[in-house]
Amino acid sequence: MKRLAWIVVSVLIWAAIPLHAQQAVPDLILSNGKIITVDDQFSIAQAVAVRGDRIVAVGSNQDITRLAGPNTRRIDLRGKAVVPGMIDNHAHFQEEGAYWTLELRLDGVDSRKQALAMIRAKAQAVGPGKWVYNLGGWSPDQFADNKKPFTREELDQYSPNNPVYLRFSRGEVYVNSKAIEAVGLEKMNQPWIGRDASGRPTGVIAITGANAFEDAAKFLDAPNGQQANLPKDVIVANQMVMLHDLNKAGLTASGGACVFEDLYREFQRQGKTFMRFFCFRTAPTGRGAGALEQQIAAIPKLRYHDGDEWEDHSNWGERIGNVPGQDPYIANPVPISQEVFDQWGRVAREVAKAGIPIQIHTVTVQGIEGQLQQVEKIAQDIDIRPLRWSFMHLEGITPAQVERMKKLNMFAAVNPREIVSGGLLHRVWGDSAYSMPPLKEIQDSGIKWGLGTDAFEVNQYRPFQTLYWAVTGKMIGGTVVNTHQVSREAALIAHTRSNAYLFFRENDLGSIQPGRFADIVVIDKDYLTIPADQIKDIKPVMTIVGGRIVYDASTESAASGQ
Repeated sequence: MKRLAWIVVSVLIWAAIPLHAQQAVPDLILSNGKIITVDDQFSIAQAVAVRGDRIVAVGSNQDITRLAGPNTRRIDLRGKAVVPGMIDNHAHFQEEGAYWTLELRLDGVDSRKQALAMIRAKAQAVGPGKWVYNLGGWSPDQFADNKKPFTREELDQYSPNNPVYLRFSRGEVYVNSKAIEAVGLEKMNQPWIGRDASGRPTGVIAITGANAFEDAAKFLDAPNGQQANLPKDVIVANQMVMLHDLNKAGLTASGGACVFEDLYREFQRQGKTFMRFFCFRTAPTGRGAGALEQQIAAIPKLRYHDGDEWEDHSNWGERIGNVPGQDPYIANPVPISQEVFDQWGRVAREVAKAGIPIQIHTVTVQGIEGQLQQVEKIAQDIDIRPLRWSFMHLEGITPAQVERMKKLNMFAAVNPREIVSGGLLHRVWGDSAYSMPPLKEIQDSGIKWGLGTDAFEVNQYRPFQTLYWAVTGKMIGGTVVNTHQVSREAALIAHTRSNAYLFFRENDLGSIQPGRFADIVVIDKDYLTIPADQIKDIKPVMTIVGGRIVYDASTESAASGQ
């Protein structure tokens, strides 16, 4: 009888445990924290349990800690906040990763003095005669101490023995005397070369000459958006450092072009899985007569969602044909012909027939309008609502266009250039730039929307800097550039759960819930309660991807002797 009674009691205790937690003892438990789940109720918990690569339970300290077994690893969060892994809906990470340790990045640097010190340090590190270069993702406007452009003489002072090339996103380029000599700029007469009254090059290159200068300088050997022509061991080493830095920033997944897809599959076979990538897949455009027909013929053969949880094909992107005149830094762009939009619509219709999701480059109001009209025409005959079609970037979008997109169940993928180039946008557009994009109106419309960066040429990559912009309206350096801010909760949803939806992964990613992949970030400050100006300063202390700790600040500090 005693044995029977014990069995009954044991069964009752086991039955009291939620079903999802009965299956196995957790491998990992995080407790005594503030778990910001970002579930549908935006609920807050104290602890989370992980088994394998999935979350198995979320709840109170008492409920979760009792699930532990003798081999369960327990981490006391000591009150720290926890958020889901950050998802960037569009970036060029694999492309950039080839150069990660070679390039001088200025992401989030808000001091001109610090930037100059970094230039000097990089020059010393690479050695005399080697290029010190940057490919974008910053602007002088982000420096709180001095926003003036870099001068030739100044760069000479900080890098006297190295040619310097610094690309201010889509604004202009700054070079020093060694760079001018290396390229032979003195003897060239291109209109994009800035000159003083005496005809001497000033060291400022108009953005229209950036690619030509890079080609002449030969410090890069890769067409835009394609694989770098570097030794494989160099590319691998750079990619690994970049992935570490992305994890250190709290990033666990991204959409975009997977330029090194095969290499990342190799990483996966080696167990080096630190980030999830949701890749574009697009029919090649081809060249010459019949190119468009060849592209259209290839569309039905494309397959999506044929990968796995680490690398999958989720969208057609970044373009359906080229729609020119979408430069947000030109106040009066050349009108786009109807013929361009009609051709866009012809391809888009075939994409819709094939049931393909899209994520499309749309920036200016006229570019958005022309493409949106085509989508509306297609939707009269083909139901695109299940496809979750998305327009991205969206600086020029209007609230009326947002409402029309919502009716089509479209997704607004916001990639705010303002974070870096807010000063330039305001010089071009004046006060109307305060709503580029109208973030509050996008949120209030009820449309599904998410945050990304389009890093690296036009933006920085750090998600808490992006959240800071969305909540405060401030670019790097603290200048208010947008007055249509959203709440902290809305911004966090946009960088996590909403982006998971865009990639058809809402049951796997974007929130801390039983059954989701254990992509989790422990942060050093409470995102929900700290002063808004401190959001940009939040630092992850631990990043977990698929149940595996891929970044731990405490072990890095110990290794460095701090």
